[in-house]
Amino acid sequence: MTPDGRYIVVRGRLWRRANPHLPEAERTAYVAALMTARRAVRAALAAKDPAALATARAAVDAAKIALGERGPVWWPGDEDLNRHLAKNTRYADWYAALDPAE
Repeated sequence: MTPDGRYIVVRGRLWRRANPHLPEAERTAYVAALMTARRAVRAALAAKDPAALATARAAVDAAKIALGERGPVWWPGDEDLNRHLAKNTRYADWYAALDPAE
């Protein structure tokens, strides 16, 4: 996780974290909705059903927006480095100093 808590790093790329300020009950409900939607995506792909796939992907998007992983940033300001390589951002020095074994 970045020092400011906004992103996690996966294979060198920044991914926006869920809003840590969400009440636990809300977060749990959104995560459950996200998991349900992801299962619906898998089922729609297996069934080769484009209408169901579009509906399921929209549900995934809605859950991620509710969690704060997509849509407007949940912190003050508007900078969003989601999906950027950490080495190409203001986190470059922090990322370079990380222990690769961690």
